[in-house]
Formats: sequence, C-alpha cells, structure tokens
Amino acid sequence: MKFFNVKRLAKEQGGEYVLGMKDLHTHACYLIFGTLAPEERDRLVKPGEGHEEILLAVDGRLIIENEKGKLVLEAGHATHVKEDEAFFISNPSDKNVIYVMAGGHSKPHH
Repeated sequence: MKFFNVKRLAKEQGGEYVLGMKDLHTHACYLIFGTLAPEERDRLVKPGEGHEEILLAVDGRLIIENEKGKLVLEAGHATHVKEDEAFFISNPSDKNVIYVMAGGHSKPHH
C-alpha cells in the first residue's frame, strides 16, 4: 500500500492535483484534490470524453457556473458530472475551500 500527500502535491501544482495513471499505473480510476483560494474564480471542471466524475465540496461552498446560470454546492454535498458537461467553480468566501473529484472511465479509450 502506498500513500500520497495530495494536499502537498496540489499546493505544488498550483491548487489541484490529479492522482491517476502516473501514480497509480491504472486507467480504472483517478482522484482530483483541489484547493480554491479566497475569492478565486473560474476553475474549469470538464471530465471529457469517456470520463465521469463526482465533485464533492469538502469544507466550503462552491459556486458552479455555466451558460445556464449559477448553482451553489454546499460543504458536504456532491454532484455527478457527465462526460459532456463543463462548468466553472469559484470560491465566494474569504477562506480556502477544498474540493475532491473522484473519476472513472465510462467507456474505453487510449
């Protein structure tokens, strides 16, 4: 069993880290750990073809925005993101917000 300090890795990568193929050596699943700084806006969420994800707001509120408008994802709440969906997440607060996305492959690809 191997452990990964995704919090540190996300900080080193500018706020988000994908724990996936390069670390796990499998295409079966991946995990994204992210931190949004106070009032940080417009981080893209877009699983892409052949992927689906679950977005979880861990310890703060996220604003989800797309062409249809804005929604709020409260701490401890999650939403399913399909491969053809794309939106931006923002942190409306004056504190860091942590989110996690768990993903998998909905269909095979290279």
